[in-house]
Amino acid sequence: MPEDPSSRRDLLAEQATDYALEHGLIGLSLRPLAAELGTSDRMLLYHFADKDDLVATILRVSNDRSVAALEALPTAADLADGVRRLWQALRQGRLEQCQRLYVEAAALGLFGQEPYASVVKEANDRWMAALARHLEAAGCRREASTRTANLVESVMVGLLLDQPLSEADVQARVVEDLAAALSAAG
Repeated sequence: MPEDPSSRRDLLAEQATDYALEHGLIGLSLRPLAAELGTSDRMLLYHFADKDDLVATILRVSNDRSVAALEALPTAADLADGVRRLWQALRQGRLEQCQRLYVEAAALGLFGQEPYASVVKEANDRWMAALARHLEAAGCRREASTRTANLVESVMVGLLLDQPLSEADVQARVVEDLAAALSAAG
């Protein structure tokens, strides 16, 4: 029985995402990627229209994983706890890798480079909706959840970008300050 091309494409997309999470997107080359996946660059191009289609797929799979990880966080006791849990999750494991890949793609998209610009916009919309739901579950008022999610996301991405340059205790204090400010704002 022949293999279903869509299931092979899905498997390759998952494996290529794992590769990109480990190696990044800048300088991604089809031949080394294909060799790592046990296939050829021609077979990758059979399953993906071109390298841009593959990169867009990697970004979507990574974002799906990020949203799933966010949605899997336990319900926080309150908004401050929700912010702390988010920061903790963003600094470890798969979610940390996905966020680094997002930041890399966002930087490339900032200059209008495709497929990064359009896929990052799409990914950001889904992530922000999930983040707003996470904050609502932690007690954020629904009418404020989108603005609060934007604030929290801006601080978190800024901290992640500064992570190699900042001390962990400084970042922890910033997260605590954010959590306290959001709790006080109600």
